[in-house]
Formats: sequence, structure tokens, C-alpha cells
Amino acid sequence: MSKAIRTATIQDYAATRALSMSTIAFTVCFAVWTIFSIIGVRIKAELGLTDTQFGLLIGMPILTGSLVRMLLGIWTDRFGGRLVYTATMLAAAAATFLLAFATTYPQMLLAALGVGLAGGSFAVGVAYVSRFYSAGRQGTALGIFGVGNVGAAVTKFVAPFVLLAWGWQSVALIWAAALAVMALVFWFTTEDDPVIRERRISGAGQARSFLEEFTPLKDVRVWRFALYYFFAFGAFVALALWLPRYLIGVYGFDIATAGMIGAAYSIPASIFRAYGGVLSDRIGARTVLYWTFAVSAVACAVLSLPVADYTVRGINGPISFHFEIGPVAFVAVAFVLGFFMSLGKAAVYKHIPVYYPQNVGAVGGLVGMIGGLGGFVLPIAFGALNDLTGVWSSCFMLLLGIVLGCFAWMHVAILRLEQARALAEQAVASPAE
Repeated sequence: MSKAIRTATIQDYAATRALSMSTIAFTVCFAVWTIFSIIGVRIKAELGLTDTQFGLLIGMPILTGSLVRMLLGIWTDRFGGRLVYTATMLAAAAATFLLAFATTYPQMLLAALGVGLAGGSFAVGVAYVSRFYSAGRQGTALGIFGVGNVGAAVTKFVAPFVLLAWGWQSVALIWAAALAVMALVFWFTTEDDPVIRERRISGAGQARSFLEEFTPLKDVRVWRFALYYFFAFGAFVALALWLPRYLIGVYGFDIATAGMIGAAYSIPASIFRAYGGVLSDRIGARTVLYWTFAVSAVACAVLSLPVADYTVRGINGPISFHFEIGPVAFVAVAFVLGFFMSLGKAAVYKHIPVYYPQNVGAVGGLVGMIGGLGGFVLPIAFGALNDLTGVWSSCFMLLLGIVLGCFAWMHVAILRLEQARALAEQAVASPAE
């Protein structure tokens, strides 16, 4: 075997190991990050919280996990994903452990902020994994990494049974222990990315100044990608947290059944993210996003229809009608919504290493931060809409408005881009005399 082939084989092995371990670690992190989707229901009952207070509680970890993403992404660019990923998991594990000993609502809110550090691991993983792969393979690699979102389904499947058997405090302790173990396993089974290794060996290509890391954020395109992710990821997280509460309130399921049905939404929205990355590499991220927003708009429109009883004047007298989306239809449409959200999440992150190869940490961190903030803001908005309107499906009405806004902005931006390209081509074909 030649030296070149041997080197390529070693590099492929390192890339595969980095991707697989990062994905497993992100799965555990995501399970911890969404822990309140299950234990929050029990805490709500114990403390007598309103829907708005409940929305704030389950959204608090999402707030922290969102706000730290850009900073963690920049640190990953500068110090390497292996170190930052491990430190992030250990810090989140400590906060989750302390959560088990919180007894009041303010204490739980404070602990939830620390638990949210687990969600910041996404920005670390994106910057770390992307450095092991060429541009033509990054969409697939990052799509596979994003499968770690399935951690939300792990929590929904397992946590209800742990909660019913030993209490919500045991859920926090077990999840904290799993995250701490994962941090140690990750540290001892991975290596630094190629950029960090080269930087240490040669001393060349040292990290830019901290302020220079933020330069690409002046590009409005970054903020457009962030809005896309606000829906594709932020709404996914919000629904992953809110669905158990929704299913219990609307269909009267117990917490274990609601958790499993909620997982029917979370699983496709996680696993098929890898397929979204493959599609983005093959047919283009733009096409994938068009399909994502179009189908999601239809799904949200269907789910936003409230239970209704109405009467019309018939020929022979009043005729009464009753409309309601049953649980089977609801789960089916939620499955479709989750599937296309998963494609959209991968498509958004396909853009970032292509347009901003030297700033994946900063740009990916900002986009992830805005998306994560959707996971924080939306559950609170869902609870507030419930309190204000008294209509359960009001959450999907809000999502319908957001996805239509994403579709409109993307379409207008693409039209302008194509017009500018056509004018440039025309100018080249017909130069001024």
C-alpha cells in the first residue's frame, strides 16, 4: 500500500470516527436538552403552573443552548471541537445533576439555564465535523450528525417510564450520569480536527482576532438562513417540547402514551435529516427548502383547524356539522411535518460551509442560535396563545404564519438573485461599445 493511499485511509477513518462519535454525543446532549418535555409535565402539576409558566420552564434550556451556540462555535474554530465538545458536555451534566435537587420554580428555572448548555453542542459538532470532509460531502456528513436530534425521541420514549417508576428527580440524575460518561468516551475516542492539528504542527494559520470572526454576520443572507432555521429547527424543538402537553390536553392521553406519540413526530424529524443532507448534495439545498416550506405550510394549515361545531340553513331546516382532527390523523400529519422539517434543517446547514468555509463556527453558531431561540420563544408563545385564545390549535396557526414568511422571503431573494445574474450575463454577452 502506497503512502498516499495509507494516509487517505487514515484520514477517512478519523473522519468516520469523528462523525460517528459526534453524532452519538449530540444524541445524548439532545436527550438532556429536551428533558423538560417530560419531567416538565409532572413539575407543572406539582407546582400548579399556568401554561405560560410551563412554556417558560420548558423553553429555558432552549434559551441557554441557543445563546451560547455562536460563542461555542467561535471557540471551536479557535481551540478545536474535541476540547470544547467535552467541556460543554461536562458542564451540562453538572447542571442536570443539580436540577434533581431544585424544589421551587425559580430554582428550576435557574437549573434549566445550565441544562441548556447541552443544546450548544450542536454548533460545536457542526464546526468540528465539517473540517473532516470536503465540500461535496459536507451536506451528507452534517445531515448524519443532525440525526442526533433523535435524542428528543429517546427522552420521550424512556423518561416517562423512569418518571413513573422513580420520580422526575431520577430522570435528571440518570440523564446527567449518561452525559458525563459520554463526555469521557468522546474525549478518549476522538482526535483534533485537521485544521487544529496543522496549526499546532506548523504554527501557521493561527486563529483570527475575535472581532474578525463576526465579519460574515454583516451579510443579510446569513440572517435569511437564520430565519429558515428558526422554523425548520426552532419549531421542531418547540413542538418536541409542546406535543406531550398538547396530546394530553386535546386527546386526554396519559403521560407515557403522549410521550410515545410525541416521539412519532420527533423520530422522522431527526433520522431523516441525514437524507436531507444527501438530497441537498444531489439536487441542491434550494430545491429542498422549496419543498420543505411548501409541504410544511399545508401541514400547519391542516393542524391549525380548530375543533368546530357549526350550523347551516338547509332546505328542510338547520343542518349541524362537527369538525375535529382525530388522533390518528393528527399523528399522520405531524409525521409529514416532521419529515419535511428534517429535510429543511439539513438544507440550511448545507449552505453554510459552502458560502462561509472559513467561518463555519461563527455563521453556523449564529444560525443555530436563532433556530434555538425559536425553540425558546415558541413554547412560551404557544402557552400564551392558549391562555389568551383558549384554542389549542393556535400554536399551529402561529407556525403557519412563520413558514409562509420564510417561503416568501426565500422566493423574493432567489428572484432577485436570478435577475442580477441574468443582467450580468447580458452585460458580458453585449459589452458597451
